[in-house]
Amino acid sequence: MVSGRNSMNPLLSVIIPVHNGERFISAALQSVREQYREGIEVVFVNNSSTDRTLEIVRGFADVLPMRVVTPNSFGDWPATSNFGLREAKGDWACFLHHDDYWLPGRIARLWGEMDSAKGALIIHNAKFVDPDGEELGPWTCPLSEGDVPSEQFVERLLIQNFIAIPSPIFKRKAVLESGGFDEAYWACGDWDLWLRLGELGPVRFVAETLSAYRVHPASITVARKRPPHEWERQLTAVLDHHLKHFAQQGGHSNSVESVARASVAVNGALSSAFLGEPVNVSAALLKVLALGPLGWRRYLRDSRIVQRLRSRLKLRRLTAA
Repeated sequence: MVSGRNSMNPLLSVIIPVHNGERFISAALQSVREQYREGIEVVFVNNSSTDRTLEIVRGFADVLPMRVVTPNSFGDWPATSNFGLREAKGDWACFLHHDDYWLPGRIARLWGEMDSAKGALIIHNAKFVDPDGEELGPWTCPLSEGDVPSEQFVERLLIQNFIAIPSPIFKRKAVLESGGFDEAYWACGDWDLWLRLGELGPVRFVAETLSAYRVHPASITVARKRPPHEWERQLTAVLDHHLKHFAQQGGHSNSVESVARASVAVNGALSSAFLGEPVNVSAALLKVLALGPLGWRRYLRDSRIVQRLRSRLKLRRLTAA
């Protein structure tokens, strides 16, 4: 249990939900330890780990103050994250999954942004890394630095979730008041949440690469058993909801919808191909071809498809070597 001012009135809560993270948790915690300062609390949410995770975490107890909390019942990462949000005390919060980590200078760069941000969400660029932490490529946001108007942010994010989960810092109260993660969406609950937060006001974008997102075969979105085409079903459900809300708020949904649905079709096809499911490549390709030059430009810009595919193809080549 953490004592002192940091645990009572922190500015920032770092929420780390973990299930059996012994392989990577040390790197995640070390990246926080190196940037720890007064005003930060670390909330470690143990989701029924049966490996050496807790032993490794306790090894950091003397150098990184943190609270270890355990949910009353266990579920997917959205439920565990919601539990961490309720247990946290910071005005602002962020998530750090056990297989990701911060890059040097993240907190120093973002600390002042929390005081001046006009909205509920601050984001930055990330990079893809392999299981050994070697860089696979950039993961950037298709935005201009500074305050991004809510409508522009939502319009671009509807095409594709271009935000790595270790990148955002957000107002914790705003997330709780919006209902937290929708626990039905284990595949894309973060996309749904960032869209909701983006609707609350301008999003502050810091055009620097400050976190690392690890790509590996044991990640939950890869290794989890799922019904056929579940990924595309969840993406479609989130898209339907937010397209409707976007139109109600006066957004030009018709110009976005065709590109967003093509993006979902491509993502669904890629997921099915990876899992060895039947893939209707023609249907996805036809949706992309039907967009025309302006749609292709928007799709390439906002989907970050080139960055996403390039990093995974590089990992496959390295693994096969």
